[in-house]
Amino acid sequence: MTSFSVQERALHLKALVLDVDGILSDGQLYFGNSGEEIKAFDVRDGLGLKLLQRAGLKVAIITGRKSQLVEQRMQSLGLDLVLQGREDKGVALREVATALGLSPEDCAYMGDDWPDLSALAIAGLAITVPAAHREVRTRAHWVTASAGGHGAVREVCDMILMVQGHYHRLLASYLQTDSVMS
Repeated sequence: MTSFSVQERALHLKALVLDVDGILSDGQLYFGNSGEEIKAFDVRDGLGLKLLQRAGLKVAIITGRKSQLVEQRMQSLGLDLVLQGREDKGVALREVATALGLSPEDCAYMGDDWPDLSALAIAGLAITVPAAHREVRTRAHWVTASAGGHGAVREVCDMILMVQGHYHRLLASYLQTDSVMS
């Protein structure tokens, strides 16, 4: 890996591409009595993704599993592209980049285990979480402080927004009020 800092790599990113299990969720697989899959997603991560999109960045998902639950959550967030059932994440990242009119170097990729290594190797910014497999942690440009499913994605979104100069403008839109304080 080259010696560019995380912030230098983030400066010109045009997309954030994420794995799901272990990144947007805590990596645990929960099943109900009827066999239905249950996942928990952090709402702060969801808002972070929407803020990135408001700043003009694209957001995509690449996951090895297929899940209607994931499809529904990502649709509710209005993500640009969702690829499920994809084992070769490097090939999938190239497909995402092409579909978005970008190169893999324009993308940050966030994953946590061996299937993510090929995508992490070609992304402009390779990110993982503290509980990721050690082989992933040693190859990532950045390991977040927050855990997957517990604000790690929001941490990444905030950093990208800050580096690219969008953070304070977006925050200001939440600080405005139409009501008069009494």
